[in-house]
Amino acid sequence: MLLNKINFARIPSIMPLPELLEMQKQSFEDFVQKDVEPEKRKIQGLQASLLDVFPITNADDTLELQFLRYEVGEPKYSIEEAISKDATYAAPVKAFLRLIEKKEGGKVKQIAEQEVFLCDLPLMTETATFVINGAERVIVSQLHRSPGIIFEEDEEKNISSYGKKLYYARIIPYRGAWVEFEYDLNNALYVRIDKKRKLPATTFLRALGLESDSQILKIFYDVETVSADQANVEEVIGKICVEDVVVKESGEVLIEANKEITRDLFARLQEKKIKSISLIKWDTALNDVSIHNTLAKDPYKSKKEATQAIYRILRAQEYIVPDQAESYLDNILFNSVRKYDFTKVGRYKILKKFHSMFKELCQKKGFNFAVPAERRRTLIVEDILVTLQYLIALNNGLSFIEAGTDKIKVEVDDIDHLGNRRVRVVGELLENQLRIGLLQMARLARDKMNLPDKTILTPRIVLNTSPVVGIVRKFFGTSQLSQFMDQTNPLAELTHKRRLSALGPGGLHRKRAGFEVRDVHHTHYGRLCPIETPEGPNIGLITSLACYAQVNEYGLIESPYRKVEGGKVTEQVDYLTADKEDEHVVAQANAPLDKSGRFSSDLIACRYRGDFPLKEPKEIDYMDISPMQVVSVSASLVPFLEHDDANRALMGSNMQRQAVPLLKAEFPLVGTGIEDRVAKDSRAIAVAHRSGRVISVTANQISIASDEGDSKNKIDQTNLKKYSRSNQDTCINFSPIVNVGDHVKKGQAIADGPATNFGQIALGKNILVAFMPWEGYNFEDAILLSERLVTDDAFTSIHIQEFKIESRDTKMGPEEITRDIPNVGADALTQLDEHGIIRLGAEVSPGDVLVGKVTPKGEQQISPEEKLLKVIFGKKSEEVGDASLRVPPGVTGKILAVEVFVRKEKLGKKDEDAKKREMDKEFEHELEVLKAERKEALSHLVEYLDLKDSSSQKLGERKKELEDLFEKREQDLRKYHARQKENLKMGDEMPVTVNKIVKVYIVSRRKIQVGDKLAGRHGNKGVVAKVLRSEDMPYLPDGSPVDMVLSPLSVPSRMNVGQILETMLGWAGKVLDVQMVTPVFDGAKESQVIEKIQEAKAHLIKQGTLEKFLPDDYCRVTMYDGRTGEKFKEKVTVGYMYMLKLSHMVEDKIHARSTGPYSLVTRQPLGGKAQFGGQRIGEMEVWAIEGYGASYILQEFLTVKSDDVVSRTKMYESIIKGEPSSEPGVPESFKVLVKELQSLGLAIDLRKIEEIKETAEKGKEKSKEKEASRV
Repeated sequence: MLLNKINFARIPSIMPLPELLEMQKQSFEDFVQKDVEPEKRKIQGLQASLLDVFPITNADDTLELQFLRYEVGEPKYSIEEAISKDATYAAPVKAFLRLIEKKEGGKVKQIAEQEVFLCDLPLMTETATFVINGAERVIVSQLHRSPGIIFEEDEEKNISSYGKKLYYARIIPYRGAWVEFEYDLNNALYVRIDKKRKLPATTFLRALGLESDSQILKIFYDVETVSADQANVEEVIGKICVEDVVVKESGEVLIEANKEITRDLFARLQEKKIKSISLIKWDTALNDVSIHNTLAKDPYKSKKEATQAIYRILRAQEYIVPDQAESYLDNILFNSVRKYDFTKVGRYKILKKFHSMFKELCQKKGFNFAVPAERRRTLIVEDILVTLQYLIALNNGLSFIEAGTDKIKVEVDDIDHLGNRRVRVVGELLENQLRIGLLQMARLARDKMNLPDKTILTPRIVLNTSPVVGIVRKFFGTSQLSQFMDQTNPLAELTHKRRLSALGPGGLHRKRAGFEVRDVHHTHYGRLCPIETPEGPNIGLITSLACYAQVNEYGLIESPYRKVEGGKVTEQVDYLTADKEDEHVVAQANAPLDKSGRFSSDLIACRYRGDFPLKEPKEIDYMDISPMQVVSVSASLVPFLEHDDANRALMGSNMQRQAVPLLKAEFPLVGTGIEDRVAKDSRAIAVAHRSGRVISVTANQISIASDEGDSKNKIDQTNLKKYSRSNQDTCINFSPIVNVGDHVKKGQAIADGPATNFGQIALGKNILVAFMPWEGYNFEDAILLSERLVTDDAFTSIHIQEFKIESRDTKMGPEEITRDIPNVGADALTQLDEHGIIRLGAEVSPGDVLVGKVTPKGEQQISPEEKLLKVIFGKKSEEVGDASLRVPPGVTGKILAVEVFVRKEKLGKKDEDAKKREMDKEFEHELEVLKAERKEALSHLVEYLDLKDSSSQKLGERKKELEDLFEKREQDLRKYHARQKENLKMGDEMPVTVNKIVKVYIVSRRKIQVGDKLAGRHGNKGVVAKVLRSEDMPYLPDGSPVDMVLSPLSVPSRMNVGQILETMLGWAGKVLDVQMVTPVFDGAKESQVIEKIQEAKAHLIKQGTLEKFLPDDYCRVTMYDGRTGEKFKEKVTVGYMYMLKLSHMVEDKIHARSTGPYSLVTRQPLGGKAQFGGQRIGEMEVWAIEGYGASYILQEFLTVKSDDVVSRTKMYESIIKGEPSSEPGVPESFKVLVKELQSLGLAIDLRKIEEIKETAEKGKEKSKEKEASRV
């Protein structure tokens, strides 16, 4: 039953947790826009990728294929059917296209409009999963580097000849060529386009239209005009000329732009009576000469030369078509969104950083610059100029750039900052893949439109959509981000959908990812969980979204904060991205406030960037919303998390995801208050869609008469899943928790699912534990269990395994599923039906036949006459082999269900009719049952109503409700029957050559046993070492034995003291019969825990328990040995801890082999349980056996028991005949070694010593004979 709760939270909840699957579901909805009218669709997702690719035109512009709109149809199968038939839950996407054919002058000749099938698009289910080939999969979101402009320091920390640090700038688009600027050791600027060879940056600027040196200099430097005839020589010498100095009369160029003025040149100026010259104004540029140096190194002087040079490098070809070179750079960087795209994120980031610099650039006289528009997705010249200005400022060590009235901070970018990393959710990942497919399709269409024969062209003929179909299938089936859903329990599902991965296409690689990328960054606060990440090679690369975090339209992660105005905390909640948060001072959620919402102390601990300053209330801008916002859902389910070491907290939150749903779920006595939200958002419980009264409850359906809605739409029916298998073979089963007549509110839990109890997530059991050693059985974290836990099924779980067999067409003839199996006795067939398939409810154990199948064997040579007779009489091959499906080792249980799928062509008319009759019979039976139920419900109607209000009006209302309900159920039954008949008519879709598929589901109950892994929520894991009779377990002073004994040594060094506090508070909760709620970082203090223990003791004393039987304030009590009845020396901590049974069960791991499959090359047994392999005797094991001097055993291990094929057979023979065993021969692996050496060109022979001696002797004899003949 549901208990009262005591909540220890001191910080009031400002806002509830957001919908935890919102990110995935919203992203997919935005991608498909299925229910939006075509005209009102936003340019995003599917719509955006189609608009990017269309219109498609041919080379001479006579044909144009335009996109009008698209439609998403209805899926072929329901979700349940797709899972059962190994199909994909997908809907057809059709595009409506128009093909326009034009005449020479551009007039329209003819128009053809058609709908074209693009692909079957997998649809997201209500639980944010996709059903692909019958398995539920999740598309994990990817965390990748955001497009934009990034400034970094040289990795090798080199310094230029001017003593300056070297920096580089990267302009990174979402797709397209990278443009990188870098300094060389002489402080000259270079550009690298698309990671090709570098060029002087000024060459690039010339190619962009800034052709002359003077134009380039005027952009980067302030210019002063000096009167040459009046100027002081010292003032001018060493300065750089901005424009060519030309003698008017002769047109002679005295000084070229970018030349330094020397004494000689100055003398010539005065000699030629030049009035004024333009020079670089030095004080403003900090004597920066990088552009001057670069221009000096730039060999090209015109736009044409520059474009050709760039074209030559990018295309890596010497021959140049001038027109192509001219337009090439524009095409790849500036004109086409298909080739180069910043996306709105990239442009948003550039404008945010450089907006005032763009404005300043527009002020330059003689140029026509503009601030880029927010919609501009390609590069423009201004982007490049601003990037260079910022890079020069960085190189010169400036702290700020003054742009008009604004000051822009100059600093290197931190690429691990969450302002520079963004999330790609399902919709965006899908859009990218789809765009690739559509572009391939457009390329093929263009080729077809360019063909000379254009007689009959329609959109369907022009378009070949197979690239799109293929790419969608590949993405969902094999992409690194499309993962088989972890469905061990509801929390595992939920966490999997909220996971973020830095791996995957376009992301990092785990081998190349360094420490910085994996580390916790200050911007993770409130966005990514610092605790939940895998141990091992993926640590830090795979993370989880924090509880309150959400992803904004730009893909940046935001966290909510309460606005603070003048030292007063308001109710206004703002979502801030990481870079916005850097501009503000944020107070902690536990900062003390007075009643009016003002900070009650003079100095408040705050966060500002990566620092923790103490600030006055008036300096604070925001305040955290809740202490829970730092961590993820999984970590926030750990009570007293604040008392655990981070490493153990990581293990604790990871191990909760491995907990197996138990037969009898039990919510934790000590929780954190979000158990119900996790159960609800993971869809592990059924909830009421509308408020109303429960009018019918059966095991698989709950019906509620709603308080709203008209009479036709008044009844809500919820179907409950019964005993279905999850991806990890655990059991999914829903059972009602409401009764007929109950009134329920909208969103209230009405049925519990797997690992839930009264609408709360319930992954384990509350167990009475004692921390004490017991005969060494809890050495090294092992656990001692009481037999009571086994007999009471405390840790019993249900597992459902699926076994599948196919009958195919082979070269020798078709395989057959039959009861008639060669060389199998009648005993083995008792449980099979007439078709050779096991009956429901049969108990099976390893080796039992589940489905009988025979395969035709290859026959020995037959005479042509026999062949002819076979063909005439259709005689099947007599030679068949047994290929039945048997229960694999280690599996026992009952047959839960059998599913048979037959190819339409193979289902004879007779079989089809028989199936139809069977269906009709079942339908009639179900109708009868429904009628009987209706009759009974109406007869019990009066009982359901209170006697006092059983007025005729009330009776009439209830009767009407019941009539409506049964009418609806009958309609549903008829629909289901019609659909079944339709499916039978259609037949089942099968892979090629497969005629029949049979699936058998075996359900097994697994009790806890020695070798199973148990864990608490604090990373305290261990393996069951012994199951002790409950009377032998240590017992409390009142005689009650404990259920579990844990090692006390497992606590201090691990520093997860949270488990002790949980144990203590759990005892108080059990005694007082309440659920203790202690939220993360805002939970019960030690003093409050002691207070509750004292309260519990007082409660027991009131009930008559003697004080000497009670524990002290720290829950320590004198224990007695169950075997001898003697006291233990020291007091022992006792209490209730929530323990989980993990999916690492000994039954799945234990494995033994006598003989089995062997490897083809080495002829050694295979390895691993899955291959039914053997144990490997490696180098070190050989030393161990040598150490014991067991030479014969060792020789057997390395030959007969491994890969000595000949001796293996001989040994088998000698054992059967009872003869002494033969000598071992040469192992196959030795032969493999010889062959490998031969493959290296070494002539190696393997000969016996006797042969060598014989050969030597023969050689001697031959030489003697030769000698004799010579003599």
